[in-house]
Amino acid sequence: MPGITLLGLGPGDPAKLTREAWDVLSAADEIWLRTRQHPTVAALPPALELFSFDELYEKGESFESVYAAIVEKVLELGQREQGVIYAVPGDPFVAEATGPAIAQRARSLDLPLKIVSGLSFLEPAFSALGLDPYPRLALLDALELSQAHVPAFPPDMPVLIAQIYSQMVAAEVKMTLNAVYPDEHPVRLVHAAGTKGEIVEDIPLYEIDRSPHIGLLTALYVPPLGEGTSFEAFQEIVAHLRAPDGCPWDREQTHASLRPHLLEEAYETLAALDAEDPAKMAEEFGDLLLQIVLNAQIANEEGEFGMADVLKGIYDKIIRRHPHVFGDLKVEGVGGVLQNWEKLKASERETNGEAGKGLLDGVPLALPALTQAQEYQDRAARVGFDWPQIEGVLDKIAEEIQEVKATTNGEELTDELGDLFFALVNLARWKKVDAESALRATNLRFKRRFAHVEQGARDQGKKVSELSLDEMESLWQEAKRQ
Repeated sequence: MPGITLLGLGPGDPAKLTREAWDVLSAADEIWLRTRQHPTVAALPPALELFSFDELYEKGESFESVYAAIVEKVLELGQREQGVIYAVPGDPFVAEATGPAIAQRARSLDLPLKIVSGLSFLEPAFSALGLDPYPRLALLDALELSQAHVPAFPPDMPVLIAQIYSQMVAAEVKMTLNAVYPDEHPVRLVHAAGTKGEIVEDIPLYEIDRSPHIGLLTALYVPPLGEGTSFEAFQEIVAHLRAPDGCPWDREQTHASLRPHLLEEAYETLAALDAEDPAKMAEEFGDLLLQIVLNAQIANEEGEFGMADVLKGIYDKIIRRHPHVFGDLKVEGVGGVLQNWEKLKASERETNGEAGKGLLDGVPLALPALTQAQEYQDRAARVGFDWPQIEGVLDKIAEEIQEVKATTNGEELTDELGDLFFALVNLARWKKVDAESALRATNLRFKRRFAHVEQGARDQGKKVSELSLDEMESLWQEAKRQ
């Protein structure tokens, strides 16, 4: 009668075929194999006629297209009078894309469906590794991981990566893992688990694509990177701080009370950036992240939103605002990106009922004045409100200097100096210089050089105020040379 039997061939050793699978195979006339490239195939009953889909792998443009073609063919075969037995390595529902797809389609077509489970690659792999997968273990597909830029699992938990079937795939997986794990991180390659040819290699991560044993039955085990290396672990300790048995100070905090700390950490982060100190940057990014996660935890407790909402919101926003990366939109250069960015934001304002808000309304009023001025100018320029050439900017600066000279009272002077600052920020923007960072760097240089002048006065047994202007200038020039 019509119908589909999904049958698991086990991990590779014919002795590990289930009794049910052997009985089904012994009574059958034919069987369709996803691939003949499996050790168990050689030990199938000799009277069994074998068909396979290996030819599709040779012609297919991608695994997805091959799997889709297999699913369609199995469904077609299943509607024959004798139905079809479709056999796959391992178990039909473990690391097997075609099994679940065929089962779902068969049920929707009211085709009879029988599942003959098999021993998957997991149990022999765990035995080879001497590993209990509980209390937690991530399972990943090498092909999916190889296309990612960062590993899609917390690095403080172990992971077993299946289908490391070639050295090329191993190299691509290694590159993805290297975004988080160091080259020397110890890993284990498991080859042909559950067969007589089983091999376990203990090697550093950087060597995985050099193994001569890599084949269709290779998996990679990656031990945890270490305690406290995942975002989830960080969320847990922050939540613990706020728990009844947590820290009294943290438990008392609110969004309002944390505001000055958030601002302080943001400025300390900027100071680390200005100092170009990587170690300090890492520390300050952590301090800033603490403020973000702590505020999100408070919001979660109050029923306002959770960290998942924060992450999902910015995830969706990034995809929505980058159709040239995640969609089909074509843009030319950075200018095209920024122009489209403003169109998207205008559309978002209209969708959110904020059509009346202007282009500059989204710039925070609390920003430092130089940063705020540069952001205003950036946004206006994106819609074409800008000088056509830099000469216009330079002429405007010269004009503002003359107006400063012509002022007759303090109120006019304040206005004209503000205009001059604004024009200078525009020059910085044209030259692709961050005005705020430029002035902060100048402030730091001034502080360092003036400290040298003060030290020079102390070396002479004087106060800095007791030095003549010429003496100060001499020390200042000395500081500049240093």
